[in-house]
Amino acid sequence: MTTYKINFQDGVLRVNFGEPSQNDQIVKDAAARLEEMANAGELQGGSLLKINGPISIPVAFVLAHKLAHIYGAVGFFDPKIGKYVISITHNPAYKLGDLVD
Repeated sequence: MTTYKINFQDGVLRVNFGEPSQNDQIVKDAAARLEEMANAGELQGGSLLKINGPISIPVAFVLAHKLAHIYGAVGFFDPKIGKYVISITHNPAYKLGDLVD
């Protein structure tokens, strides 16, 4: 088992913590999983990527670095609002802070 889980489910990148560990190991596992997904063709890019699940700040940086290059915009689910908040964008259809379902 891994310290961080990343999977596509219903068009959303679902993330979650796995085995208890410290961030130094968690970021390595998150990066390895993203690389595995890229090599398997699961990360093909597109206009928008939605991410949902718990994340630490160091893992968020890993995901941002890897995914911002292949997706036009990235939105992260905010459970208080019940929507995805656009936090990275190179796509003129999405502005920083936009809320999407």
